[in-house]
Amino acid sequence: MVEVKVSESRDLTRIERIGAHSHIRGLGLDSALEPREVSEGMVGQTTARKGAGVIVQMVKEGKIAGRAVLLAGQPGTGKTAIAMGMAKSIGLETPFAMMAGSELFSLEMSKTEALMQAFRKAIGVRIKEETEVIEGEVVEIQIDRPAVAGAASKTGKLTLKTTEMETVYDLGAKMIEALGKDKVQSGDVIAIDKASGKITKLGRSFSRSRDYDAMGPQTKFVQCPNGELQKRKEVVHCVTLHEIDVINSRTQGFLALFTGDTGEIRAEVREQIDTKVAEWREEGKAEIIPGVLFIDEVHMLDIECFSFLNRALENDMAPILVVATNRGITTIRGTNYKSPHGIPIDFLDRLLIISTQPYSEEDIRKILDIRCGEEDIDVSEDAKVLLTKIGVETSLRYAINLITSASLACQKRKGKVVEMEDVSRVYELFWDVKRSTQYLMEYQSQYMFSEGATMEDDEANMMV
Repeated sequence: MVEVKVSESRDLTRIERIGAHSHIRGLGLDSALEPREVSEGMVGQTTARKGAGVIVQMVKEGKIAGRAVLLAGQPGTGKTAIAMGMAKSIGLETPFAMMAGSELFSLEMSKTEALMQAFRKAIGVRIKEETEVIEGEVVEIQIDRPAVAGAASKTGKLTLKTTEMETVYDLGAKMIEALGKDKVQSGDVIAIDKASGKITKLGRSFSRSRDYDAMGPQTKFVQCPNGELQKRKEVVHCVTLHEIDVINSRTQGFLALFTGDTGEIRAEVREQIDTKVAEWREEGKAEIIPGVLFIDEVHMLDIECFSFLNRALENDMAPILVVATNRGITTIRGTNYKSPHGIPIDFLDRLLIISTQPYSEEDIRKILDIRCGEEDIDVSEDAKVLLTKIGVETSLRYAINLITSASLACQKRKGKVVEMEDVSRVYELFWDVKRSTQYLMEYQSQYMFSEGATMEDDEANMMV
């Protein structure tokens, strides 16, 4: 007997990865763009959230294309969280591209090309197309199979009806194969694209809802179409300019989107696409949807990138640029000049600046509550008070990191609720920046290449 090994099947829908901002569902604003105290995973930062809400509203109305917004604040004050909230609030059709400033220097292409591709990922095109469609309820499918295998191809007839008419269509081998593939049967409501022959199952007719057929809960019931069987329908496709660039610059067409390696795209290809899109706009076939490009750690960009961004924002088809930084007055990368946030003054002048403030003790407590719920960890009240105190004295990120560590310490002692002793244990195991720096200051002479150590210390170490 041959032993058959059956692999363990796992429900993939249950596997979720909890990220740093997975609890963010939106900006937490009401209909009047007023921030709620705790909503959609957002806590505090009322002024910054209100400003971001105004930007989102202008994005939806298409009134702010080609503008730039800066989220500036200390580390751990929720800049990326606000950007994530903006992405969730904008909607599905509006493109949202996200990247870090340091990414540009690790890509196998020029910095300006990488920025141009990021820009075009954040610009959507809604293309309208009219197609001839046959739409109706299947009354009967008759397929004549040849008596001898391979003697002749299959033929058949398809009877479709609406509330007003009924017609019989002759079927070829391809259509019979397509109907079989989609498991179309009498009582289904289908739509057939005349140009491509593509069959779409719209659902099951309400007239068949009382039949004693085996049906799953996912079965969708729809009304039998009215009017004529053959009708013109407007189909809307939403793509980004970058996707059109990739499709037109590669020999394998749209399959190039799945290869991953897009490489550099020639300027001539982009010019032709822009001209064609402009023609479609004039004819009313297409509509431009300016999206949002978010660049985190914008201080990592150099003077060449800032120069490119200055020029790109003046283009007719520019998205909204949202950048974030936690730097103060620092050197602009690629120069010897210092400026606020490490951004050149001429580019800074174009930006609407949204400032984020440090969280209060009450806000830190609420954020820790949300994170405990997100990570599905039971934490006692005393442990939460201690975590809040640690968050105030060190940083919010450090306190959030201790939640998971403390839960592991709790599991180790076979407990079910994280207590103060678990938090204290991991607080001793994992140091925060302040304690680590203090330790370095005390024992810097014992470390290699320590700039803080004096020459005498170095000589003494060499003697030893």
